Amino acid sequence: MIEIRKGQAPALLPREQFSVRFRAAYVDPAFRDEDGSIARLEEIAWQIYQVGRKSPFTRKAGPGYADPDYELSTEWLATKERIEQAQRRWSETATPSRVLLVCGSARNDGTCPGEMSKSFRLLGLASEVLTQAGIDVDVLDLSLLTSEYGRHIYSCKGCVSTAMPLCHWPCSCYPNHTLNQTNDWMAEIYERWTAAHAVIIVTPVYWYQSPGPLKLMIDRLVCADGGNPDPTATSGKTASLAKALEMAGWDYPKHLAGRAYGLVVHGDVAGVEGSRRALSDWLDWMGLIDAGVEARLDRYIGYYAPYATSHEALDQDAAVQEETRNVARAVAKAVQELRAGRLQAVQPVLSRPRPK
Repeated sequence: MIEIRKGQAPALLPREQFSVRFRAAYVDPAFRDEDGSIARLEEIAWQIYQVGRKSPFTRKAGPGYADPDYELSTEWLATKERIEQAQRRWSETATPSRVLLVCGSARNDGTCPGEMSKSFRLLGLASEVLTQAGIDVDVLDLSLLTSEYGRHIYSCKGCVSTAMPLCHWPCSCYPNHTLNQTNDWMAEIYERWTAAHAVIIVTPVYWYQSPGPLKLMIDRLVCADGGNPDPTATSGKTASLAKALEMAGWDYPKHLAGRAYGLVVHGDVAGVEGSRRALSDWLDWMGLIDAGVEARLDRYIGYYAPYATSHEALDQDAAVQEETRNVARAVAKAVQELRAGRLQAVQPVLSRPRPK
């Protein structure tokens, strides 16, 4: 048996520190009239924390699972059912074509920056082209993480690095009611990726990298690339069972393979090529199909100009606006070919000598 390495996790918080963490959400003086109620809620949360009740609502997995009697989270089961329904709609030839447009910027005018992002404006250009082509558009604006109450994408916990079968599709790490890690947006985002025939990501560069909201989503999509659709096979999060499954031979299913993609990456000084390349490599690895060279765009807007005039620079850059439209046109064409069976036909089906 492979040794399970232990010794990093800290002990549970002491009662006093737990109280400080819990009450941090209620420091506004407007809550003072309800201090007694807050204290009662804190005590309930403390009891849940001590017991470790990750999923308060469960039911038996039922037929189709390795262990039909295993108690699965009803929240996870509901997410999986929506994903399966989305996958069925995706595969039906009569359904309208659908493109997911992802705005990767953390900026919008509803919070501290006070101004919309250039990514959102570019995304609007792509949306117009796709709509005119008769394609349903689904806009996923990740800046809502920074501006909308209670919106969360929690960090990936790295289960895949223990063993691939420990990473469940969809992710079962959240919600975790013990740690108050609830209302995870990814439960909805998985469904939206699954329903899409193509994805276009429009994003700026933050310090040579993808912005935080986009990177959070990317990391949490690891379960789409090799993830285990049956948590009962690992009795939930039992590392030893997951390692044994992987060593017995894991097929690393690519749950989002076969969708097309396009990219628009923009910056003002440096980093656009590296960021675009990293995003392309990630999407290629997951089995998505690039829509051609015109669909992978990296450009500078207002190169070395003041931040204050960057929107004016975009106004004047008719070329980058048209190149963004071309990304959408290329993706629209790829979706048409893909759904007609012509694009996928040229993709060789090869067995990978080193699957992962």
